[in-house]
Amino acid sequence: MRPDIATQVDSTFWMITGTSIVLLLIITVAMLYFLYKYSAKRNPVPEAIEGNTTLEIVWTVIPVILVMIMFFISWAGFRNMRDVPKDAMVVKVTGQMWKWSFEYDNKKKSDTLILPLNKDVKFEIGSVDVNHSFYLPHFRVKEDAIPGRTNYFWIRTNEEGRFYAACAEYCGLNHWNMYAPLVVVPEGEFLVWKNTFPADTTKTTAADSLKKVPAATDTLKTAANDTSKAAGQKTDTARTVKDTSAIKK
Repeated sequence: MRPDIATQVDSTFWMITGTSIVLLLIITVAMLYFLYKYSAKRNPVPEAIEGNTTLEIVWTVIPVILVMIMFFISWAGFRNMRDVPKDAMVVKVTGQMWKWSFEYDNKKKSDTLILPLNKDVKFEIGSVDVNHSFYLPHFRVKEDAIPGRTNYFWIRTNEEGRFYAACAEYCGLNHWNMYAPLVVVPEGEFLVWKNTFPADTTKTTAADSLKKVPAATDTLKTAANDTSKAAGQKTDTARTVKDTSAIKK
């Protein structure tokens, strides 16, 4: 089984961060040591310091080795991101100022990204206006959405829950608010949502469409109750007017 993309990204991040911290500590300790050893108090008469070929080779070779290790680890993760599984489900992602919309293989459209659990998903990413950047923080993946071009990446939904998609590239005035809900549900629930409810939920969001039937029933009940209350209020008003007239007489 191939490595998880999020795990690879996290491993690369912590390896680079750890290496940077170790190098920072080594350089800081060396600097403090040289400040102490070659201070004016300890060396009132300046002396010329000769070069050290061995030391120069060490501080050249070690950084090169570290950079090459970082490169190959990062390359392995990048190659995994670009190697989409053949059976991956395809979702078309369209960015526009300032929202994301998603289209599934049966032409269903939604403002909310709903995905089945334990499924490989390929995103085909584009834009209808300016440059955007489709970013899924929980899955550690990001790709530019460019007008007239289709980019892609893939993820595996190995965790059920509610997450979000964001735009990671400044795209105008409301860039800050360009988020979309991402919901990972069991495959059965996903198939019901995908194949049962309206083909276009971009005006209401997919999360609302999951509650469409009960919501409609509640709306009807509320409307009926409101109508009854209104009728009762009219009756009460008529009685009040009649009683008032009787009192005046």
